[in-house]
Amino acid sequence: MTSVAGETTETELGESFARVLGEYERHLRAERDLSDHTVRAYLGDLAGLLEHATRMGVTEPAELDLRTLRSWLARLQSTGRARTTMARRATAARVFTGWLARTGRSAVDAGASLGTPKAHRTLPPVLRADEAEELIRAATELAADGSAIGLRDVAMLELLYATGVRVGELVGLDVDDLDADRRVMRVLGKGRKERSAPYGAPAAHALDAWLVRGRPTIAVPGSGPALFLGARGARVDQRAVRRMVHRRIADVPGAPDIGPHGLRHTAATHLLEGGADLRSVQELLGHASMATTQLYTHVSTDRLRRAYQQAHPRA
Repeated sequence: MTSVAGETTETELGESFARVLGEYERHLRAERDLSDHTVRAYLGDLAGLLEHATRMGVTEPAELDLRTLRSWLARLQSTGRARTTMARRATAARVFTGWLARTGRSAVDAGASLGTPKAHRTLPPVLRADEAEELIRAATELAADGSAIGLRDVAMLELLYATGVRVGELVGLDVDDLDADRRVMRVLGKGRKERSAPYGAPAAHALDAWLVRGRPTIAVPGSGPALFLGARGARVDQRAVRRMVHRRIADVPGAPDIGPHGLRHTAATHLLEGGADLRSVQELLGHASMATTQLYTHVSTDRLRRAYQQAHPRA
């Protein structure tokens, strides 16, 4: 093992820690089937923990204890790390020490009693319904010349807003993931969990225009089954989608500068404001926990409170 997240070498960690981190990486990839991005994040966090443990004189996985874990988090806190970062790293440590104990690499689970710093949950910016409509309208006008990229952008915006899919899920869609007759698409979400997401008639019309008049003009033999393509015919990149959304949002006067994830927030908020129940929105978005979905009820309440304060004479 030469590096962890491109930073930590075996020499810095010591042979025992480097070996167990390599074994843990194989566990994350083969048994938990996590994405490359998630694996890198876990390993980067744990490399920092094990480096800190080494400086404290701890050199074996079985020697990790609660004092070492707390010392590591305290050092991170002293450097001004955000609460969200602290919470993520505490979770990474707990999952790791749980695996050590479960696999017999440690006699005790040192992280079982490790607390998680509470992250401040900020309300995400979202579009108003009229701003969302203006976003699609402006993009549609730009695509009036029939350009393939213009038709693609409208279809992507429609799907992002209609279904609340993550940008990674959007670019991972294949043509046969669409059930045009039922207006439902198959989405492969986090942890490779599959779900179905319905979409409405406007998104269906935009997809039809892209598939009939747009995609065939830029598809190449190597395009494969990818639903959305870049200008050179390969599967479109997440960064290209983010840039496109920011450009199109800039065409909407007064709208907050949001990216694809902001459209996901917008879709969830508008569904709840329209009367959808939390459980249905949770299923649509692919949230593992209802607590994540409940954030959007706070968004809706905050918007209601602002409207009340502006409009009611006794507010």
